[in-house]
Amino acid sequence: MTETLPSFGDTTDFENADRGFLGALVPGVVTAGDGRVIWDGDAYGFLKEPCPETAHPSLWRQGQLAARQGLYEVTAGIYQVRGLDISNMTIVEGERGVVVVDPLISVETAAAALALYREHRGDRPVTGVVYTHSHGDHFGGVRGVLPHGTEEGVPILAPAGFLEHAVSENVYAGTAMTRRASYMYGVGLPKAPDGQIGVGLGQATSTGTISLIPPTVDITETGQEETVDGVRIVFQLTPGTEAPAEMNFLFPDHRALCLAENATHTLHNVLTLRGAVVRDSRVWARYLDEAIEYFHGRYDVGFASHHWPTWGHDAVVRFLEEQRDLYAYMHDQTLRLLNEGHTGVEIAERIELPPALRKAWHARGYYGSLSHNVKAIYQRYLGWYDGNPAHLWEHPPVELARRYVDVAGGPANALAKARAYAEDGDLRFAATLLGHLVFADPENQEAKEALTGVYQRLGHGAENATWRNVYLRGAQELREGLTGDMVDMTNPEMAMALTVPMLIDSVAIAIDGPRAWDDTLVIDLVVTDGPAAAGTRHRLTLRHGALTHRESAAPPRTPAGLTLTLAKAQLLGLLAGRTTEELGIGTEGDPALLARLLSYRTVPDPAFPIVTP
Repeated sequence: MTETLPSFGDTTDFENADRGFLGALVPGVVTAGDGRVIWDGDAYGFLKEPCPETAHPSLWRQGQLAARQGLYEVTAGIYQVRGLDISNMTIVEGERGVVVVDPLISVETAAAALALYREHRGDRPVTGVVYTHSHGDHFGGVRGVLPHGTEEGVPILAPAGFLEHAVSENVYAGTAMTRRASYMYGVGLPKAPDGQIGVGLGQATSTGTISLIPPTVDITETGQEETVDGVRIVFQLTPGTEAPAEMNFLFPDHRALCLAENATHTLHNVLTLRGAVVRDSRVWARYLDEAIEYFHGRYDVGFASHHWPTWGHDAVVRFLEEQRDLYAYMHDQTLRLLNEGHTGVEIAERIELPPALRKAWHARGYYGSLSHNVKAIYQRYLGWYDGNPAHLWEHPPVELARRYVDVAGGPANALAKARAYAEDGDLRFAATLLGHLVFADPENQEAKEALTGVYQRLGHGAENATWRNVYLRGAQELREGLTGDMVDMTNPEMAMALTVPMLIDSVAIAIDGPRAWDDTLVIDLVVTDGPAAAGTRHRLTLRHGALTHRESAAPPRTPAGLTLTLAKAQLLGLLAGRTTEELGIGTEGDPALLARLLSYRTVPDPAFPIVTP
């Protein structure tokens, strides 16, 4: 496959990334209350130098653009703080104060961003907040702009379904996603020319305090118009695109269009490497097309919650058309080829974007990639099985690895062959063979050292930032062992936003089923607060190692072994290990049933191994 790069002589992105600059945070470092550094933009100063051999020139260029930091004017009355987190914070001046759009990941970075704005534009109060969508880098810092006690009377707008989607991801697969995110974002890697140089969508994720204030105004339909502190906003709902709950919106009086995270200066993810529900690239393309038509003629600038704006109506339309066609082409060509009998892996090898898209910088795969997006589209429609009976019931990784090493003639022969493949430039198969060697014998130091070298070469050659981070983080763990560096997206406000069924689910997915096979118990939770009617009963039944639950306002047909009457905060206390007596929870029946149920609950290791068994 021929690599066609856009012209490095085209400086339009650099001009747009610098346009409207008013001032930077100096130094570009944000600390937590305990002095811990939670953001260090200055660490990327090396990106001002020419691209070294340890980085792909296209990715180096993207890092140079994304590492720019400071306050920028988008248009009169609209400003962005960029480079203080992976995402941007947008500030719109109203009649009395400012409306904040997407207050970053961390309370500390959001507070620093607001302070930078106020340094240049005056000490205006926050009079409104808009969450564009349900990912943590767009709401987690809200307490940095609305500290406790200041949110009363301040409208917080979000797309319908925001709260459920914002918190549910952490309930079900949160531990695994968090572990894998440390690879995807390069957490713990040194920020250096041979280390982490960004993530394609921004530079890194901040590591401060996460917060959440629930929305007060739901956006439920396209065309809905709201006025916040004199600022008119016209919304387009785009569910199922980059996030399950997301929206674009127009500031008609400013002639400015916010594109959330639906159109950024990279090919985005249909499925992130950290793991997620597969997104619908067909729907994504259709909502971009709808935005082109719905907002046509009403804006002069388009901006998003990552990267830099695009100025000029025609330039924004061209950008949106190319982004639309990018997702539509991936979807349709994957479906065409899978219907011809090709597997996801095969399609990923043969598919190429049209030359015009390959030459568009914003269509390059810095965050998502054509390869893993195509496999995700295949997965969305056909799942993990490719139809070949040989792949239906394969051995698990360790057993498979031992057999491959045996077939290769033993560890010494397998290692020699892997090194030969690496020397010939076939790093992909070298990684596969060395991976089998390490899984067959994790104590094989020669194999681990060889695999470390291959991962480093793959990482340094990757145009995609998340691929680079995954390879280099894998090399780091082979060399140094498990580091424990993690992305933490938990906090008490996030927990309070969970519904009671979600909290019960969090217990159900932690039950050690085999240990509970022979036990049966029934517990009723009568919850006295929350969105459901007061006194709603949640019946928990443990049987055959499965914890199921049923919600009802009607009296039960059969009695439970234990009934607890409690508020949601008390339920959180119980799940955190406190007793019914400590929490003042009303009980009826056998209190030992609760202890018995919770005794089956397991706690997963958040630092489970990935590159070793």
